[in-house]
Amino acid sequence: MPTRDFQLKALDGYALQATLFRPPDGTNIDAGVILNSATGVHRRFYARFATYLAERHGLAVLTYDFRGIGGSRPSSFRDFNARFRDWPLLDMPAAIDWLSQEVKPARLFLIGHSAGGNLMGLVPNLSAIDAAVLVGSQLGYWRLWPASIRYAMAATWYVAVPLLTRLFGYVPGWLGAGQHWPRGIATELARWCRHPDYLFGDPSLDTSRYADFDAPMLAFTFSDDPHATQSASEHLLARFPRAAITRRHVDPAEVGAKKIGHFGFFRPYCEPLWQECAQWLAALPAKSDRGRRRISPRRSGSPRATRGVSARHGALLARGSKT
Repeated sequence: MPTRDFQLKALDGYALQATLFRPPDGTNIDAGVILNSATGVHRRFYARFATYLAERHGLAVLTYDFRGIGGSRPSSFRDFNARFRDWPLLDMPAAIDWLSQEVKPARLFLIGHSAGGNLMGLVPNLSAIDAAVLVGSQLGYWRLWPASIRYAMAATWYVAVPLLTRLFGYVPGWLGAGQHWPRGIATELARWCRHPDYLFGDPSLDTSRYADFDAPMLAFTFSDDPHATQSASEHLLARFPRAAITRRHVDPAEVGAKKIGHFGFFRPYCEPLWQECAQWLAALPAKSDRGRRRISPRRSGSPRATRGVSARHGALLARGSKT
């Protein structure tokens, strides 16, 4: 199977390291997949899943490292100027544009792991996406974590991140963050996770595309995932009132595994779920059959609160804080 490593230019010109997984030669590429990583996770982690989609299902899959992570790390973290919002506002749209223009698939899908999914509604060209799969994606407010680790997460966002970024200029990966987290990325994420509405509580963001997104969605959650509980996922999905959402809550026993957690979906023992994901995408109607109205991207400088979810979100939050 042909793969290619290359540099992808973000909208502001920042160089992102990327890999394109193509189907075997001679395959008619009907669909392409943008695979968005979780926070602090190298794109290499997703290589086996991307290979499976390309080899077994004929999809062209693009993986890439967000700025500040993996192959897209800067030479110095102390002087690196980036924010968490740069991933959906500058990096993700460039990946969508590149795959659309270079591969030219008839349909374009987004698969987002954790933050790679929950940030998608900030992407300016989200209307190019024909369907989305969320894997362990959630609203990041700390009180939505399980009771057993809820206050540890609060300590992370209120104490550890501010302290570590002052001491080191970044959050060191060797302390359990995976890859190093650059200061501006870590501090903005921490600020959002301290707010009950997560990023939706930031008035400087245009969150309207969450409500506008009307494509099919498949949302995977896992019974043993402490980072993306079913409740935290529902708080996020409530922000997509127009999407046709298929929910899939999985117990590890379904795939004969002892645990899946937050990362296990992308390990080989979850191949039955990979097949389920690929078959769901393949079964979607073509663009011409679906008759969807495409929403024109709004300018990111005109923030608007997402309407119609506040009451539902409030009820979910009241329930979630008691678990």
